[in-house]
Amino acid sequence: MSEDVRSGAGSVLAATPVSSAVFLFGRWLGSVAYLGGLLVIFMLTMLVLHVVRGEGPIQLLVYGQMFALMMLPLVFFTAAMALLCDSWAPLMGKRGDVLYFLLYLTQMALPAAVSVEGSFGWTPLLLLDFSGLAATVLMIKETIHSTSFALGGGTFDAALPPVFLPTWLWSAQLVFTRLGCALLAMLPLLPAFWLFHRFSPDRVKVRAAGSGRWSPLALVNRLMRPLTRLVRPLFALAARVPGLAGQALAVLALTLMSNPAAILAALVLLVVGSVVPAVALGGVTIAAVAIWGILVSDISVRDHQHDVAAMSGTVPGGSGRRYAAQLLASCLLALLFAAPVLLRWSMTEPLRAAALLTGVLTLAGAASMLGNLSRTARAFLALFLFGLYVATQATKVPALDVVGFNGVASVQTVSVQLLLGLLLTIGGLGYQRWRSARD
Repeated sequence: MSEDVRSGAGSVLAATPVSSAVFLFGRWLGSVAYLGGLLVIFMLTMLVLHVVRGEGPIQLLVYGQMFALMMLPLVFFTAAMALLCDSWAPLMGKRGDVLYFLLYLTQMALPAAVSVEGSFGWTPLLLLDFSGLAATVLMIKETIHSTSFALGGGTFDAALPPVFLPTWLWSAQLVFTRLGCALLAMLPLLPAFWLFHRFSPDRVKVRAAGSGRWSPLALVNRLMRPLTRLVRPLFALAARVPGLAGQALAVLALTLMSNPAAILAALVLLVVGSVVPAVALGGVTIAAVAIWGILVSDISVRDHQHDVAAMSGTVPGGSGRRYAAQLLASCLLALLFAAPVLLRWSMTEPLRAAALLTGVLTLAGAASMLGNLSRTARAFLALFLFGLYVATQATKVPALDVVGFNGVASVQTVSVQLLLGLLLTIGGLGYQRWRSARD
């Protein structure tokens, strides 16, 4: 809604014959669908880890009931609160963020509020348990008939006999409670219908829509703007170096110049990677690769997003060399973040160093190819973050140790990564040249 105000699309929407209630309910349904999609992705992640760890058969009914009954009221509430904050100008900025934050903290404290002296039974307050945490605690208590359990943070003793839970965990009372909670979670829609500004200029201004809305990353980039002086010599060097290497250096310099926070991250990783004990280098690599993956997801789509793809294709070498320069810049950026780790592993653990190099080539090739195919950074970024999370959880699977941070990569997995990286590079270059010839 804020973007509609900023771009002027809100004036067009306001002139349509659709009623405000129908318009807002449609927006709410769209938000629910989006958040529900995120939940499905999260559930798929858990299913992948379930398969990797071999913890028994996958029972989709168990997963489905847990995600639906526990999370849907929170999805409804989050979407309704977002709509309320976008429908009333005073809440369209930081005030709405603070209000939702306070309400969410209240949700986290609800289990303690409904528990009295170690006992935990049904109470009408559970109808306000949008997060589902208090209801989950009560469900476990009723299932195992005990209050001696912990949700996360506890120790695990494999020698203890397992506790077998029934397929259907929720009692009828709790099911109806969660359904009632889901209905109450929609209550913020009522004041939203009444307070909706209908994009009226006398009720909402462009600045209220947050044309320069504050965000932590934007704030860090503004504060770190002086660090861009460190990158300026790189532009001069790129102008003097001929051919593909010069273009790659220019792409690298532009990436750092537009993300001063990345310069700070590179400096921090340089120091940390040089001084931490060898056993901690895996954690440094995770941080470096995570930051790098977010940055490179945008490199291959930047020209298309700024409508300069045709112009960049006219430089010496055409779009094929431009594609290769972006791919090379992605690899150079990874080396900039992981240089200390790569150097130390090269001297002590060469196989992990090889995994880091081949993993970077494979991921950079995937980022470039997916970016050119989809014209959006999200295609690579979603798969990258999904894979990174799975790899940090399944620490004993060599095939998932793509960049060596788990220390279990083998000669076979490194060889496969090298082959895959070369195939992605060749395939991406071939596709780029084919598309250029077609256009």
